[in-house]
Parts: sequence; C-alpha cells; structure tokens
Amino acid sequence: MAVLATSPRAGRRQRRSAWRRRDAATGYLFVAPAVLGALAFVIAPLIAVVWYSLHEWNVLAGTFTFEGAANYERMLADEALHDSLIASAWFSVGLVILNISLALFLAVLLNQKLPGTTVFRVAFFSPVVVSLVAWTIVWGFLLQVDGGVNSFLAGLGIDGPNWLRNNVTAMIAVIVVQVFKNVGLNMILFLAALQGVPEEIQEAARIDGASAWRRFWAITMPMISPTILLVSILTVVGSLETFALIDVLTQGGPGNSTTVLVYFLYRQAFQFNEFGYASAIAVLLFVIVLVLTLLQWQTRKRWVFHEA
Repeated sequence: MAVLATSPRAGRRQRRSAWRRRDAATGYLFVAPAVLGALAFVIAPLIAVVWYSLHEWNVLAGTFTFEGAANYERMLADEALHDSLIASAWFSVGLVILNISLALFLAVLLNQKLPGTTVFRVAFFSPVVVSLVAWTIVWGFLLQVDGGVNSFLAGLGIDGPNWLRNNVTAMIAVIVVQVFKNVGLNMILFLAALQGVPEEIQEAARIDGASAWRRFWAITMPMISPTILLVSILTVVGSLETFALIDVLTQGGPGNSTTVLVYFLYRQAFQFNEFGYASAIAVLLFVIVLVLTLLQWQTRKRWVFHEA
C-alpha cells in the first residue's frame, strides 16, 4: 500500500494560497458596503436619469412615452435654458474667484499668529455650521431695500440699491452670501496647508534676501498647490449644485437673472412636471461637472507641486 506524503514546500504553498483567499475575502467584505452603496445610490440613479431623459414623462397625465433624443434637441432651442447656463457661468466664476482668493487671504492672516486669531477663526468658520436656510433667510431681511445693509450704507451717506430686485445686484448678492457661508471651510483647509510648509525653507529664502512677497509666490504657493487643486474642484462642483440659496433668497429672479441650472432643472421637474426634460438637463449638468473636473485634474501636472 503506497502512502502519499505532502512535501513541506507544497504544504506551505497551500497555506499561502488559503491565506490569500482569506485576505481577498476579507477585503471584498470591507469594500462591499461602499460598492453596494455606489451601485444603489450613484450608478443606478444615473442610469435611470439617462433612461428617463429619452422619454416624455408627465406624472399628472400618467404618460411615459419614448421620445429618443427629442429632449436633447429641445435643449438646443430653449432660450430659457441658455439664460440659465449664462447665469450658472456668472455665479460659478464669481463664487470660485471670490471664495478661493478670500479664503487664502484669511488663511495667510491667521497663519501670522497675531493676537485674537482664535476669535477671528471662529467668526469666519461659524457660518459653515449654521443652517443654510436660516443663514439665507437672515440675509434676505438684511438685503431688503430698507434692510440692514442699506441702513449701514445710509449711515455712510450712500444710497443703497434694492439688492434683490435688480439683475446685476441680485447676482452679486447671491454670490456674496454663498461666499460668506462657505469661505470658512476653505480657510481652514488653506491654513492647514500653510502650517505644513517647512519653516526651514522659508528661513533659507529669507537669509538669501527674498522678500515676503517673493517667498509667498516662489515657496508657499507651490507647496500648497495640492490643497488649491482640492479646494478649486470642491468649489467649482459646489457652485454648480447650489439650489437652496437661490430658492430661498431670489427664487431665480428678478426675471431669470439668478436662475442657475439646478434651479431651472427643479422648475422643469416639480413646477412644470416635465420629468423627462428635467432628466435631460440633469444629464447636461453631470457632463458639465465631469468635464470641468477632468480639466482641472488634467492641468494639475503643470502647476501642482510633486506632480510629474
């Protein structure tokens, strides 16, 4: 009777194989909630929106008719949609420039370790944790023609406008209100990045005679460029998704001057009950956000420190 014996090497291979299978199973188990969540709440809704955009869906009439690309063709001729895209562009550009520049300026001031920086930090970060609706309602009262802002200007001898009833000032108002709401978060991110810049490099440049402005542009800005990339992506995406501020403060007015794309989408879906057309607009919004994010990501190698 022959006895088959397993060699020590074969036994080790079997144990390693079993360990790998257990490690793989453990890894799949840990990532399963995130994968299932992404499938259920991101991928599946996105596919559904694309499917709905190919149909004419009226909930009140109970109709769901396949229309192909008719909703996308409608977008090309919709002047109201074109005005909404222009309003979104103005809002996003103004918000991104003002938010990032102000946040960086405030972070630089806080990094100087001047007296009262704790109070200063709390004052600018507090709006981040305040309810957006409450914040917007308060600003709605302040921006009335006889509100607090115009009362302050009157004390300086300036006749303030009716901020929310003029096309230009309404757009300026919603941008400023949104900036003050979220600038504290970007300020904290920039402050953390500034505090991570090695002091030895700054000291070496100072000894070599570099001015403070030169040190900022040649050393500080490159060192915090990864954070600038992160903040810019988050701010651009956030600016294109702004809804509650517009809904509470201006309702898209006066006229359509502050009707950004998300608010226009909301109107089509929940005021006019054109869910198919609203789904097509949602696809357009997704494409815009995706393209802008990819452009920012692709350009990072030209100006982000440590990127090759």
